[in-house]
Amino acid sequence: MYLGYDQQNLYVIALCWDHNHAVRASLTRREPGNPNNNSAPFDSDDHVEITLDTFQDQRHAFVFDVNPKGVQADALWTEGQGPDYSWDTLWYSKAKVTSQGFVVWIAIPFRSLRFHPTGVNTRGVTIARYNARADEFDYWPRVSSRISGLLNQEAKVKGFENVSPGRNMQFIPYVASQTFRTLDLTDPTQPRWDSAGFRGKAGLDAKFVFHDSLVLDATINPDFAQVESDEPQNTVNQRFEVFFPEKRPFFLENSNFFEAPLISAFFQPRLMFTRRIADPTYGVRLTGKQGPWNLGFLVTDDRSPGLEVLPGDPAYGKRAHFAIGRVSHDIGEQSSAGAMFTDREFMGQFNRVGGLDGTFRINQNWNAQYRGYMSSTLDANGYHFGQLHDANVIGNGRRFTFSAEYLGITPHFVEETGFVPRVDQRTLNQYGHFYWRPEGKFLVFHGPEENATQLWDNSNTTLSTNGSFDYVFGFHRNIIFAPIVLFESDVLRPVDFTGLSANHGYAQTGGGLVFRGSPWRMLNWNTRVFRNGTVVVVPPTGQLPYTGNETAIFQTIGVKPTGALQIDNEYILDRVTNGLVHRSVFNNHIVRTKWNYQFTREFSLRFIAQYNGLLANPQYSSLQTVKNMNLDLLFTYLLHPGTAVYVGYNSNLENVNPALCDRLPGSGQCDPAGPGLLRMPNGYINDGRLFFVKISYLFRR
Repeated sequence: MYLGYDQQNLYVIALCWDHNHAVRASLTRREPGNPNNNSAPFDSDDHVEITLDTFQDQRHAFVFDVNPKGVQADALWTEGQGPDYSWDTLWYSKAKVTSQGFVVWIAIPFRSLRFHPTGVNTRGVTIARYNARADEFDYWPRVSSRISGLLNQEAKVKGFENVSPGRNMQFIPYVASQTFRTLDLTDPTQPRWDSAGFRGKAGLDAKFVFHDSLVLDATINPDFAQVESDEPQNTVNQRFEVFFPEKRPFFLENSNFFEAPLISAFFQPRLMFTRRIADPTYGVRLTGKQGPWNLGFLVTDDRSPGLEVLPGDPAYGKRAHFAIGRVSHDIGEQSSAGAMFTDREFMGQFNRVGGLDGTFRINQNWNAQYRGYMSSTLDANGYHFGQLHDANVIGNGRRFTFSAEYLGITPHFVEETGFVPRVDQRTLNQYGHFYWRPEGKFLVFHGPEENATQLWDNSNTTLSTNGSFDYVFGFHRNIIFAPIVLFESDVLRPVDFTGLSANHGYAQTGGGLVFRGSPWRMLNWNTRVFRNGTVVVVPPTGQLPYTGNETAIFQTIGVKPTGALQIDNEYILDRVTNGLVHRSVFNNHIVRTKWNYQFTREFSLRFIAQYNGLLANPQYSSLQTVKNMNLDLLFTYLLHPGTAVYVGYNSNLENVNPALCDRLPGSGQCDPAGPGLLRMPNGYINDGRLFFVKISYLFRR
């Protein structure tokens, strides 16, 4: 690896030795990676990665990845959370596979970075090469898995003299047009068709950098037509809201400045969940770093509350307004303390949340975190407030991980700008694993994992006890095999389900397995199969919840027939049967296939087809059979972030009866006492169709 610079750019050249037939490389689209696991878009390819800690605070860094085809991925690194690949900036790269491996050339403009200019600069740097077939990162300097963290092991590279990010202003105007036909369900009892032959739209994204480290982003009339649809998840028979990650670029960029310590993936309470802002007309965001202070402020509106009601409703045409702020202060090498505030205002009502949090590094393996927040809410039910407290300790090493966490949320805690699916709880969670690492010819590591959770409400009633145990085997070629044992018990209270006269307990046991791998460049898979008990919370009207048996299958298969074609397939099955009579309650099938063909680094064609079939048995559930087929086609010319042309078509087919609803005799109006939207047992109609063209261009000075 060679590093150099002039007054405009940082240059990196990497020589990666290998047999050319062993190099894994694909011509893929430059796009954000998977927000569910913080992975790059070409995470199954060989690639080179450089991480720049420009402020040397060992907390935040810029990440630049290039694969052997020259495809880019960039991210913001937050220590303890990993990379956020939703961030995009302008830089340059080339690469070539040779008979001795591959070569990568990178040029990163200093104006694409943030740092304090001084006469002589030192930067924190880590450089890595990922060997895909061995699933191995090779680092300089040495980064040990026996030490928790990456940036605390970085090298200090000196010699950057008289460089500055300079003045940086960006303007990205766009124009778009679309035609559509869709089923309007604003009034569920009176469904109707809505369409437009031509509808033009224009907007602007702007960015201003000042004091070399503060960034002001603004958007006017943003458009997100090109954003990919959500990854499928099972949402049937769920008592609480299911989390879908944000995908819109404006809300993703620099979002790490707003994130309080995310204690665990199990609990997932978040104070900022920007999908609550469904339809903004403007947004202004200030993020950056001044000395030991990290700053993030966001102000935006949302038209959706006024669009989801009918004319004549007092809320019709009104907008909600959001304000979110976070400030944190670095303490020592990798500890910090912060404060956060969120506010949502709508028609004289409000929800305001504020509090303190901190991350404290105990030693090279152990960290502790804490969050404490209070909410103040004025709504139709009056004024009330609540509290959330979350604390944990977590240790990481080469062989072990251990965490213990406490979460407490009072019944009246409300966070309308965040994601808090369950309140009125006090929960203890403990997770741990220990791996032996023989590093043998076939077996790389093996060891036990366990996870246990106990949940009470604030009156000390035990509501849930669950746990799992598995033994993991890790083999060469990224192959993982793990059989799992599960147990769970739940309690439903009268407040949880109308009709219950007293608390009712349900106990279930089960098992499953995880089997995944990517032994060759052209194939990867992930199989998860579980068989366990469940509580049917969608019984027929007038009946109470009961115990059922659940079979859940999650299957993904990725295929790369050529270096330019990527095919990702996914199948989800959720089958529930009545525990007493062993008859089907429902079968939910989700099948999704995504094809991306990359003609060049700039030109790509993406096709997604997804089928969702909920086959319900009305004898044992209150569900309705729903069948849906969605087709999504997108042509992209992406010269670089900000300059792009998108041409897309989306079509949605569903088993909706063309009559839409039961009609009143004579008037032809829908019967308000009818069942609502009618559906056919077989057959489909097109209830959503959209064609759009969007052009944007980056002006940078």
